[in-house]
Amino acid sequence: MRLVLLGGPGAGKGTQARRLGKSLGLPALSMGDVLRQAIAGETPLGLKAEPYVSQGKLLPDDIVIQFVRQRLTLGDLETGWIWEGYPRTAFQAEELDFLLEELGQPLDWALYLDITEATMEERSLNRALFDDTPEAINQRIQAFRQRTAPILEYYQGTQRLLTIGAEGGADEVERAILERVV
Repeated sequence: MRLVLLGGPGAGKGTQARRLGKSLGLPALSMGDVLRQAIAGETPLGLKAEPYVSQGKLLPDDIVIQFVRQRLTLGDLETGWIWEGYPRTAFQAEELDFLLEELGQPLDWALYLDITEATMEERSLNRALFDDTPEAINQRIQAFRQRTAPILEYYQGTQRLLTIGAEGGADEVERAILERVV
């Protein structure tokens, strides 16, 4: 099974990726982790990404897609995976489909963890990460809303979008996901 988790800041993408990975016996991948490892390892691609990451900017699509291609071809993901933090744009979603078709690894579902903006803000503030200021959170929420509609439309058009109400606790959300994908 191959899943991507979509959702705004604080929607629980990382939490659900880890939980679903354990429940389904699949590796949980995080775009953030892939980037950090490449940058820390000073790989050629990591060095290309570092200036964007250090300035808090989103990577250009072509660089992100190179990271995804590199990770999906390592050989440890034949049975499936759960990816959170990617895709972030409709273009990336379409490019992911092209790559997965080439690799013979079709995507099963795009899971949209749907929460309100108020919940996004509250959960982000409660994380207390260094960059979770109210202003930064608001910017991330607005950027997410602008990018999300086209991604959701894309996956809706391919009939692979599942919207999951994610306002509840982690156990409740995981149960709701498993009921729909298993």
